[in-house]
Amino acid sequence: MQGQRLERLLGGVYGPNRFYTSKLDRAGIRLDALQLPRDLSRLPLTTKTELVGDQIAHPPWGTAFSEPIDQYTRYCQTSSTTGRPLRWIDDNESWQWMLECWKTVYRGARVDRRDRIFFPFSFGPFLAFWTAFEAGCQIGAHCVPGGGMSSQLRLAMIETIEPTVLCCTPTYALRLAEVAAENRADHRPLSESSVRVLIVAGEPGGSIPATRERIERSWGARVIDHHGLTEVGPVSFECWEQPGFLHLNESEYVCEVLDPSTLEAVPDGQPGELVITNLGRTLTPVIRYRTGDIVVRRSDVCRCGRTWARLEGGILARADDMINVRGVNVYPSALESVVRQFDEVVEFRSTVRRAGAMRSLSLEIELTPQAADAPGIATRVTQQLREALGLTIPVHVADSGSLPRFEMKARRLVIEE
Repeated sequence: MQGQRLERLLGGVYGPNRFYTSKLDRAGIRLDALQLPRDLSRLPLTTKTELVGDQIAHPPWGTAFSEPIDQYTRYCQTSSTTGRPLRWIDDNESWQWMLECWKTVYRGARVDRRDRIFFPFSFGPFLAFWTAFEAGCQIGAHCVPGGGMSSQLRLAMIETIEPTVLCCTPTYALRLAEVAAENRADHRPLSESSVRVLIVAGEPGGSIPATRERIERSWGARVIDHHGLTEVGPVSFECWEQPGFLHLNESEYVCEVLDPSTLEAVPDGQPGELVITNLGRTLTPVIRYRTGDIVVRRSDVCRCGRTWARLEGGILARADDMINVRGVNVYPSALESVVRQFDEVVEFRSTVRRAGAMRSLSLEIELTPQAADAPGIATRVTQQLREALGLTIPVHVADSGSLPRFEMKARRLVIEE
């Protein structure tokens, strides 16, 4: 089935889609000579840098689309956390395909027409929650937008309308918990609210055990992680039965895990970069797209009964987030996995500086107003980081309220070079 869909996808791309026609020609690929999916590895890989470069050379849309521009009805763009935003357009059919992928996420989270879903964020051109909202409406759930509100107003709305499901980033789930603890002493605890499940996305926090545990404890609800990309679509989801794994939706995506250096396939249980071909976004597809997500694949059957491959520990890191400090490779997710173990820490920020040929890394932490012995907490965080990473990282206590808060993707790594 995947082979047939790949053939149809490539047949629709070659000719009309100038970006991929050029790539296939440069690679010497003859479509009639391919046997798919066996010959998938012969197809050239695609990178975000290429797509952004194409849009710079051919503004504003680039050439990676297969029909006249008047066939497209939707627009989204990446969050630009790693550089220039990438613009992406869709037609109605491809958009509906993504909604079907999101319905798969909801099924994994045991969300259905009996639920009320609250979306506490300003939508903007962010793909994930537009598709989540519309898919929620199509399954018959009561979907409530929460844009243009302060955190206080959103908490009041949760208390009033009593949603059963919350969709947001892990960071914002914790931010709402922080605001509730600080300013709503005369209201019932957040852990006693109507929310029974939080579907989180946009950051790896949902699969970081310490972050997940803090969210679940603060809300008294189950966390379900989800992963996708603007240019790819909703790719993976966590099932209710086995926390800590993300199912790859292999009915709609061809997923490979490659060594980032050699670009050879890696076996199950070994870390590699997730490479994706989406099968249903036919007018603006990505073919063998290097996501930059570092994952570990497992192909055994899940206890939920699904046979799709799973990502153990979710998205472990991003290849472009890695920094080398005194010979040690450090990922922001590794820092978060340590810092979130300390209940006294409500927010943090890491800063990389260069002194000559060497890089240094420091960490600022902001503590709860009730925290006692701030120097002692900083010392314990330093010790835990040394044990986890093999690196001594200076930890400084920041003034209350001085570190930035985030509604969408958090930017906790600052590089000063």
